[in-house]
Amino acid sequence: MARPLIVSNRLPISVRVERGALCLTRSSGGLATAMRGPHERLNALWIGWPGSVASLSPEQRDDADAALAGIRAVPVHLGAAEQHRFYDGFSNGVLWPLFHYLLDKVNLDAELDWEVYQRVNERFAEVVAAQYAPGDAIWVHDYQLMLLPALLRRRLPEARIGFFLHVPFPSAEVFRILPWRKQIVKGLLGADLVGFHTAGYRRNFAASAAHVLELDPGEETIEHDGRRVALGVHPISIDALEIGRIAGHPGVRQEVARIRAEARGRKIVLGIDRLDYTKGIPRRLLAIEQFLEREPELRDEVRFIQLAVPTREMAGAYTDFRRLVHEMVGRINGQYGTTYAVPIHYMHRSLPLEQVVALYLAADVMLVTPLRDGMNLVAKEYIAARVDGDGALILSEFAGAAVELAEVISVNPYDIGSVAAAVKQAITMPPAEQQVRMAALRRRVATHDVHVWTRSFLDDLDRAAAPEPAAAAALIAPREVPESVVDRVRRAPERVWILDYDGTLVPFAAVPDLAAPDEKLVALLRTLSERDRVHVVSGRRRADIERWFGALPLHLHAEHGFWSRPRASDDWVALESDAAAWKGEIRSLLEDFTRRTPGSFIEEKTVTLAWHYRAAEPELAGEHARELRAHLAERMAADALELLGGAKVLEVRPRGVHKGRVVPLILDEVPERAAVIAIGDDRTDEDIFAALPPSACTIHVGNESSLAAYRLPDSGAVRSLLRSIHA
Repeated sequence: MARPLIVSNRLPISVRVERGALCLTRSSGGLATAMRGPHERLNALWIGWPGSVASLSPEQRDDADAALAGIRAVPVHLGAAEQHRFYDGFSNGVLWPLFHYLLDKVNLDAELDWEVYQRVNERFAEVVAAQYAPGDAIWVHDYQLMLLPALLRRRLPEARIGFFLHVPFPSAEVFRILPWRKQIVKGLLGADLVGFHTAGYRRNFAASAAHVLELDPGEETIEHDGRRVALGVHPISIDALEIGRIAGHPGVRQEVARIRAEARGRKIVLGIDRLDYTKGIPRRLLAIEQFLEREPELRDEVRFIQLAVPTREMAGAYTDFRRLVHEMVGRINGQYGTTYAVPIHYMHRSLPLEQVVALYLAADVMLVTPLRDGMNLVAKEYIAARVDGDGALILSEFAGAAVELAEVISVNPYDIGSVAAAVKQAITMPPAEQQVRMAALRRRVATHDVHVWTRSFLDDLDRAAAPEPAAAAALIAPREVPESVVDRVRRAPERVWILDYDGTLVPFAAVPDLAAPDEKLVALLRTLSERDRVHVVSGRRRADIERWFGALPLHLHAEHGFWSRPRASDDWVALESDAAAWKGEIRSLLEDFTRRTPGSFIEEKTVTLAWHYRAAEPELAGEHARELRAHLAERMAADALELLGGAKVLEVRPRGVHKGRVVPLILDEVPERAAVIAIGDDRTDEDIFAALPPSACTIHVGNESSLAAYRLPDSGAVRSLLRSIHA
């Protein structure tokens, strides 16, 4: 297996100085815990922030870098202010609450934080590119580095790049409020594979890409920038064997006995969470309070233990949240405590994994009720630790883990009454039922552990980054038009232009009639045609082209070359006769899909039918476009037709009617020393590029792969090029 380069915001090791000595300590986050095994087993290199080194002397910093190198870790050093704006400001002040649907906490005026977020992602790209060797698999993790895949693609176009999101991806309606939404989506689409915990998160991302970038949302892939990006579902897991091994250790068993002895025969209901507002701790406490109020006879039979792990201690929102939780615990304990005990035993600190596993083993019930969570590995750790085969798990339906763990007691964390009822159900559940549920949960967690997750993701990355089949290999990513080519065209004694219209001379419009030529374009084409031969080859109807350009001394070709009007003639000439006899049944099919897809419409030309869906709702339109393709594919061969996919349009035409058919007619009149320049933006223009000789200058408009030798970004750049030729 190729060497993975694991890239995350933080290294699994933090560097600090204690009593003048350099110390490396393990990080406790979920990502660090999950990836520790793959890092060790796959001989991977881990790249990330090592913590602040501002207090280190130059010698200590060199020692720290050397120590990190010894465990295959590469630091990305950030200044304190930079780290604050990148991590606290944008990552956790904007993306974290947005992706967890807590919109009231999203800072949408974070321009300075956004600038630093971009800068830090660039810094990571520089470090990763410096460490990269051909054959490495780059695996980028989580929301702090969502720009990194595209930045790496720019530096390392041939690299295998995967991205995995450890948090939820929100619905398109929520994601689209982000002012920097386009940059985020484009950043992720620099990867070969983008992985999510659940199919729902993947669906949300595809819908967001469709809305934000006007892409056709595929179920498992997205076409962008001339590349196919795979979208995967890879629910992360834990090292179940390691948790089970710890659970069997004699010292852990002794700790379990001590915890149970302190409970004095009461049922233990356990919560373990980072002290984060997404984890639902206040509503959980309200549910506990309601349970204590509803079930007075059970008050002395239950002990609630809540371990709240400190997180983001310096952030103001978290300071207020911590105070709220502490006050709620105090109020409930004051209301329902006795001289012998309080109902909630609250701990605000981190504990070693061995003590956490002991708590898992001691607990009769595990209470996991986040308001929203990407996965929640605490739920899986509890299951893996239950080597005795009993215990009950209450799990929020809004945790990613709920998709996999069907045998849990599922709750809506916003409904405190249902959570209180679930607590009673769990503590009174018969042992036989506990064991049946837990046996199924343990099989699932053991089968799909973190090592299976790692292999699955990296195998899918290999497939996603594999070279295209030979048929597609002819399409390449064209390079920018070099100045030398522009100069050669400018100095040519004669020039022949073959120009597409929509997407090339004008940008796309939601309705085709809104893309009429403006006065500047008409003037530009008139000036160009005074010296050069100019052919406009469009898929537009003959009437449109005649209305717009009939008065100009241009060679016009409409409906993909089916109709041509030479410059010296007023008559349009058809490519062939009786080419439209097939339309009836196809038209009926398109009309059915138009009725089902508000915003779509049919455009009929002499020998083609086109179904436009640019103005339709992207998710519905994408679904119907795939369905329509399947229906049409059954008819194509039998009726000698072909289906052409364009920019939010599906077009049916007779086989052999395409823009490439006009190229021989154009070349017959080209002087020997003339420069031929063809410019187009979509699949229909590839037929022109294919029909031209290698000596022609072919230019694709956009970022997709093409037979063209060169590229321009958009119609504005095309106009600039045309103007520059006569400058």
